[in-house]
Amino acid sequence: MSLKIIIQARTGSTRLPNKMLMPFYGDKGILEILLNKLMSSLPQYMNDIVVATTESKGDDKIELLCNTLNVNCYRGSEEDVLSRFVDAAKFYNADKIIRICADNVFLDMAQLEYLIHNFSNSDVDYMSFITKDGTPSIKTHYGFWTEAVKLEALEKVQSMTSEKLFHEHVTNYIYANPENFSLAFTPVSNTDKRIDDRSIRLTIDTETDFNISRQIYKHLSENNIPITTSNIIDYLEDHKEIYLTMVEIINANKK
Repeated sequence: MSLKIIIQARTGSTRLPNKMLMPFYGDKGILEILLNKLMSSLPQYMNDIVVATTESKGDDKIELLCNTLNVNCYRGSEEDVLSRFVDAAKFYNADKIIRICADNVFLDMAQLEYLIHNFSNSDVDYMSFITKDGTPSIKTHYGFWTEAVKLEALEKVQSMTSEKLFHEHVTNYIYANPENFSLAFTPVSNTDKRIDDRSIRLTIDTETDFNISRQIYKHLSENNIPITTSNIIDYLEDHKEIYLTMVEIINANKK
């Protein structure tokens, strides 16, 4: 079994172009922060981290960053993200994939390690986290968790549908058609019991998302507070006005 951590990243976001590389904290962008976080938290997977970006000229900068950090980089289709993941996995000889969205700068490292351990020792097609109302975490706005999937399952999706939605959103077809795959979910409340009852948006798609996340990250970093899900919720509980803004953005960006 070969497991790779594949991070999708591109500079061509329509809502917030170049969000991967814009200064977020100090002189570092969110992709660099996330990569450094992964490499320091999971040194045993240092050589198994892959950034899957696009062949677009604009993403030369992402490849350059990867080269600077000695991180594997794969360049593929910009529109067909499913194919990009399948091709990247094949190129790096992976049969199991941890899929990470690069705009999740607050990715919960403890839950990521939990996912890697459990998926490595399981034969299911797909494994992730789920809210109390049955929503897979990847369809939420939290930005704390990621997902794991077999290459074989992604290839099966390729063979079963050509619908653009399912080629743009890599794993949607799997949990939309659970009768065709074996799935395993862990409640998100395992991270923090308060999580299911909060409207939290820490995925970064808009300028407001970026500024809110930067504010939280700056506060925790400058006060030497570990950047964990529980500490982030503590901060939000002390700044409840942020919840109101998050709700507005969530309603405007339904997944």
